[in-house]
Amino acid sequence: MGRVRLTLQEPGRRLDAVLARALEPRNLSRSAIQRLMGEGRVTVDGALARPSMEALPGQEVVLDLPDPRPVDVVPADIPVRVLYQDEDCLAVDKPSGLVTHPAKGHWDDTLVNALAALGVPLSRGYAQGRPGILHRLDKETSGVLLVAKTDRGQACLHRQFKDRTVRKTYTALAWGRLPRQEVEVSAPVGRDPRNRKKMAVVEGGREAATLFSVQEELPHISLVEARPRTGRTHQIRVHLAHLRHPVVGDALYGGHPENGLPSPALKRAVKESGRFFLHARALAFESPGAGPVVVESPLPESFGRLMEIFRRHG
Repeated sequence: MGRVRLTLQEPGRRLDAVLARALEPRNLSRSAIQRLMGEGRVTVDGALARPSMEALPGQEVVLDLPDPRPVDVVPADIPVRVLYQDEDCLAVDKPSGLVTHPAKGHWDDTLVNALAALGVPLSRGYAQGRPGILHRLDKETSGVLLVAKTDRGQACLHRQFKDRTVRKTYTALAWGRLPRQEVEVSAPVGRDPRNRKKMAVVEGGREAATLFSVQEELPHISLVEARPRTGRTHQIRVHLAHLRHPVVGDALYGGHPENGLPSPALKRAVKESGRFFLHARALAFESPGAGPVVVESPLPESFGRLMEIFRRHG
């Protein structure tokens, strides 16, 4: 859809409401505009926009709109393990390498396409081509992903994500040794002004907080538990990079620290892994029909293999 620029005319109202009115011909709802802001795709006079900002006449707003998506989802026979299911929701174990929902370059090989082939009902969702989708995991991130089967489930669970009552626990392999005591990173996250494909800790970014604790120290790397208090794009990856302990294998935020390793076996193991090492291990939420639920995903074998190589050759 490209980039849209407009100059604000209406004073004294919330920015998201003003934009929804101005962009009505483009069928952009207020909630869709809020999602774009959450993804760092909206700026006001060059700064990242927030839904509650006051609209002032003369301000220039730029919206970076994603490419249009097809309405119909094509079922695809992609193996996905179901971890939990009730009448309102479904939790799956997303493998690393699988994109969550259709987008440019991935119209028919995503988790949504796999869900369409499972034969279970899914909610209408909040965007075309994303039935049931409540949250996302990056392509290389594995683990628990929650999906709504009914519109009741969609509304209830969406509210829990928005109110931050869904408890998320991740496991990561990070470069180096983090402090032994629990560390909380409270640093705002927004679109990197130097690289629009990345997020970064930036002044004026959206509030973001993550708790980190070390589970095991190995030569050159650490097994880390991460508990995000907020749900910003790439939050854990950005916050670990901010601590100077990026996720192992994460070239976007960590470069290639493996090039400085003393053993060729270690370098080869990281480069040949084909992923970065971040895993959504557990999700706790309140199902509208079943009550409190905790869903867990075991650590993938790829983590254990790499850890054993670092133990032997570190």
